[in-house]
Amino acid sequence: MTRLTGGLIDRGRKLHFTFDGKAFSGHPGDTLASALLANGTVLMGRSFKYHRPRGPISAGSEEPNALVELRTGARTEPNTRATVAELYDGLDARSQNRMGSLAFDLLGVNDLVSPFLTAGFYYKTFMWPRAFWEKLYEPAIRRAAGLGSLSFEPDPDAYDKGFLHCDLLVIGAGPAGLAAALTAARAGARVILADEDFRLGGRLLAESAPLEGVAAADWIAGLEAEFASLPNLRVMRRTTVWGAFDHGIYGAVERVADHLPVPGGLPRQTLWRITARRAILAAGATERPIAFADNDRPGIMLAGALRAYANRWAACPAKRVAVFTNNDDGHRTVLDLRAKGVEVAGVIDPRAGAKPLGDYRVFAGGRVTGTRGRLGLKSVEVTTDGRSEWLDCGALGVSGGWNPNLHLASHHRGRPVWNDAIQAFVPGEGGPVGLLAVGAAAGEMTTAGALEGGARAAVEALGALGIDASAPELPRGTDSFAAPEPLWHVPGKRRAWVDFQNDVTVKDIRLAHQENMRPVEHLKRWTTLGMATDQGKTANVTGLAVMAELTGRRIPETGTTIFRPPYTGVALSVLGGGDTGAHFRPRRLTPTHSWAESRGAVFTEVGPWMRAQYFPRPGETEWRQSVDREVLAVRSGVGLCDVTTLGKVDVQGADAGAFLDRLYCNAMASLKVGMVRYGLMLREDGQAWDDGTCARLAEDHYVVTTTTANAVPIFRHMEFARQCLWPELDVQLISTTDAWAQIAVAGPKARVLLERVVDGFDLSNETFPFMACASLTVAGGLRARLFRISFSGELAYEIAVPARYGAALMERLMEKGADLGVAPYGTEALGVLRIEKGHAAGNELNGQTTARMLGLGRMVSAKKDSIGAVMSRREGLAADRRVLVGLQPVDPVGPVVAGSHLFAEGAERRTETDEGWITSACYSPHVGAAIGLGFLEGGAERMGEVVIAANPLQGQATRVRVVSAHFVDPEGGRLRD
Repeated sequence: MTRLTGGLIDRGRKLHFTFDGKAFSGHPGDTLASALLANGTVLMGRSFKYHRPRGPISAGSEEPNALVELRTGARTEPNTRATVAELYDGLDARSQNRMGSLAFDLLGVNDLVSPFLTAGFYYKTFMWPRAFWEKLYEPAIRRAAGLGSLSFEPDPDAYDKGFLHCDLLVIGAGPAGLAAALTAARAGARVILADEDFRLGGRLLAESAPLEGVAAADWIAGLEAEFASLPNLRVMRRTTVWGAFDHGIYGAVERVADHLPVPGGLPRQTLWRITARRAILAAGATERPIAFADNDRPGIMLAGALRAYANRWAACPAKRVAVFTNNDDGHRTVLDLRAKGVEVAGVIDPRAGAKPLGDYRVFAGGRVTGTRGRLGLKSVEVTTDGRSEWLDCGALGVSGGWNPNLHLASHHRGRPVWNDAIQAFVPGEGGPVGLLAVGAAAGEMTTAGALEGGARAAVEALGALGIDASAPELPRGTDSFAAPEPLWHVPGKRRAWVDFQNDVTVKDIRLAHQENMRPVEHLKRWTTLGMATDQGKTANVTGLAVMAELTGRRIPETGTTIFRPPYTGVALSVLGGGDTGAHFRPRRLTPTHSWAESRGAVFTEVGPWMRAQYFPRPGETEWRQSVDREVLAVRSGVGLCDVTTLGKVDVQGADAGAFLDRLYCNAMASLKVGMVRYGLMLREDGQAWDDGTCARLAEDHYVVTTTTANAVPIFRHMEFARQCLWPELDVQLISTTDAWAQIAVAGPKARVLLERVVDGFDLSNETFPFMACASLTVAGGLRARLFRISFSGELAYEIAVPARYGAALMERLMEKGADLGVAPYGTEALGVLRIEKGHAAGNELNGQTTARMLGLGRMVSAKKDSIGAVMSRREGLAADRRVLVGLQPVDPVGPVVAGSHLFAEGAERRTETDEGWITSACYSPHVGAAIGLGFLEGGAERMGEVVIAANPLQGQATRVRVVSAHFVDPEGGRLRD
């Protein structure tokens, strides 16, 4: 079919595109569907279940049939509606859900076995024959599932997210939305007008009838010029408001660059979180079809869509068309098509008194009872008063009435109510607070009513906010509305389609009724009615009407379905807001990150932090060489490690000690000023939660450290305890994790190095012993804190300076320690050092261990109460004999794998004989073999015994010897030296 006259397309430019490898051309302003129709292509897809040939039935986002794949390679986008895909030069589109070509889909054989794939088929395969499910049914269903295909390549496009606030959010830019936005913007309110189309106007763009005294296109153009001059109005084209959430929050997706060949530095899509004090739903209405025999052939469309393609895009799927309608709106389609030169074979109108509005044939009291044409409509059968005749036509427009687009009004479980005047559901009570539905979305089906209703709703919404507004002078619409005569389906023996994408027929609904799946939600799931990508926009009401007929009840008595987000499909990429790959979550960098980068460090994620994992040097060919060198450097000389990521909490106040006593299972109030104590926190159920240090800098000032992983949860826990459990205590908290850079200085030469940096401070054992702390200055006056604590088992300190000086301190330490062989070490060496020393860490504090299992049972004070202390003494926990031990392979080259389970030699390896597990493992250059820490039943009495470490995932079984968890300096002399 060639182009019609008129339309809102730019005929001065041509856009070239391909569909299934065939070249076509269109114009700016086209959608993919309109351009294909203008080029004579009606077949655009295949149905999901039976793979029947399908063409578009609509011209908007309600489209269930014309789903295509756009672009190629990593930018492939499946399941895009051709009806809303904006045409651009070079667009590459392909049909989907087929095997072979679109015209000769080998999977069309499914249609031949349709009697075996009836309603409830998927559920019935779960039950009988039972043995068939795993080997036959499930594999077959999984192979058939899905519509489009993925490239399985990383998405090269960028996505963004943003936050907007407004007094009034107007959803939809049809006549009601435009009137509301104009009213509110002139009143000075902050207004956002969002519409999913790339042009403003909504249904006005599809109509030929002028507004009173002015053409609709001219009125819209004048509004756009005024909108552009109003700084308080934000117009968001190509933006779908897809969900309503609590507190006036709405989710919206703006397709920023989907209409461009490549984004060119722009985000492809942006996810907006819009917080609106009030909102107006002006989303219009969706026309619904009438079900009749073989009503799914390509070329059978909604009558309003035929009119839209003709008026807006100057396209028509055929030179000769017919219309099947139960309302006057279908006749308006005929008048517009005839004005464009399209031949009308006739109007089939089931109303007995139906009369033409012009010079065309009307089959009053008639019904369409059949169609012909495999890949495209050829003719329709019209039955009137028992007599049938075939009409030759290439397209059929069908109109069964209009359903308000009330989806967003249902997102807070708002229940629609039935409106007899329009034979459809309209928004009811209980929807999102502050949301008003207007225009066709509220059941007002005339342009005049939509314009007046939009302005009135804006005045009402702003009035509730204390903003004075008045309705502007608006043009009057010239259209009218007559209620449709209810006709939901035409009875017959052949299949009549209700849900086109999921291949749900009237027969399926009848079977669901017969099998007692009559409640609305059962009907939906049993037949898959309304579960397609269009969310039942064209199918749900018809399905309810058919069930109502079968049950002998009215439609509202049969039940109503409600909707949930999203209104239309939303890409997972944009929901992530671009947070993929390296941006999957925010990355926190330590103060020495840039310095470590300059030293060639390899980084790893530790919670939200990026930490140096190890520092390779020239000649080192694999990571363990670097780690072993770093470990030995600490054991023999001095090493530096950035430990800023440890949680740090300042606790101050007269009751700070009493407060910490209640949080830690061991005593903190008795800690002397200038000293540090190792502390253990228990959960309320008595299990070990987190360990760290507590330093007392003054009578009323403590500094608490936590593990990196628990920095936030522990601080949150402490705040809850302060505010809710013991508000009477005089204590204040502040997280200082980001405020202080902290560097561990460990090794036999640590004191020598620090003496070169600190300002006149005596670091001798007598003045500054193990577990001491102090405030001092370094490098000529920089304030600092020094803690003599050790995670490695060596003489060690941790020095803290304000975060902005962290990198400079690291540089100074490296410079001053050059002759001492100072070496930076990363998290891998840190892990080896702590395992060699038997320190528990996150692997051991995994939520299922107790203080006693960790060898810290004596820390749970019996002289005071603390969170979890009483529960830790429960009989069940006390009876658990698993304790922390060291494990070393009998064969020095044998592996030790974390997660392996421990069994006695000769015991059968099953759950009942499991005696423990390995929590941490590494290669120890000090021992010269792999080592591990683990929990073993009765481990304290089994030193020297050989047990089996079984790793069934890798088929390993290693003989390991039970040894002390302290592989290095078990007496603790080094750290006190």
